[in-house]
Amino acid sequence: MTNQEYLEDLFGMRGQTAVVIGGAGALGLSLSTGLGKAGAKVVVADVREEACVEAVKKLEAEGIEAIWSLVDVVSKESLAELRDKAVAWGGKVDILVNCAGINVGNSFLEVDADQWDKILAVNLKGTMLACQTFIASMLQTGGGSILNIGSVNSDKPLSRVFAYAASKAGVVNLTQNIAQEFATRGIRCNAICPGFFPAEQNRKLLDAKRVENIMNGTPMRRYGDPAELIGAALLLLSRKAGSYITGSALYVDGGFTCSWF
Repeated sequence: MTNQEYLEDLFGMRGQTAVVIGGAGALGLSLSTGLGKAGAKVVVADVREEACVEAVKKLEAEGIEAIWSLVDVVSKESLAELRDKAVAWGGKVDILVNCAGINVGNSFLEVDADQWDKILAVNLKGTMLACQTFIASMLQTGGGSILNIGSVNSDKPLSRVFAYAASKAGVVNLTQNIAQEFATRGIRCNAICPGFFPAEQNRKLLDAKRVENIMNGTPMRRYGDPAELIGAALLLLSRKAGSYITGSALYVDGGFTCSWF
């Protein structure tokens, strides 16, 4: 076995089908690209049709086999339709990545109850429903691997994003509970907790002063690049390299969570 073959065997996804929910966003598309480059067939699922179409075009331009599907993560029926479409196309679903998420910035006394409910519904309930839907299928086909997206705010508080932080703390706890329940049934569940990446929702919430404060609290003093999540994802999702990893939350944050600033 050559060195290249060894790495492909260790981290490769050839022959697997991956569903990336929220796959048309900046982080989701980067993860879709990484999975596709590692050999997986990719289903890009998102709530925005035009963004889905564009995402698949980009993946196909990279030589990745991909399709898209609309999904509403707070609807069990919509998630079941996505699962059925993915299974019909790929034969089974081996990998689920939950990237869908929304955020609103407010001081605590300004937090609107309806906004709170919507953020918790999409970020936490949506992740739970997606895991339920796809685990039921994975149990029938020999197992699979799930990657949820937490946040540096899963562990470390940051002002003005109270609902988002609560939802992402819940995502990590949910990940651990799923990992524990299905550890002997062929299903692993882990989380990546990104730091500050130039995603659309971050740009809307962060003014210049806030960016300066965050960068001062980030030892690497810069935003992350979405491509810098791919290595962590391949490790956690791979059948061989990640075979003994479940219930973990891997922080990819430029050192933010270890900063005393």
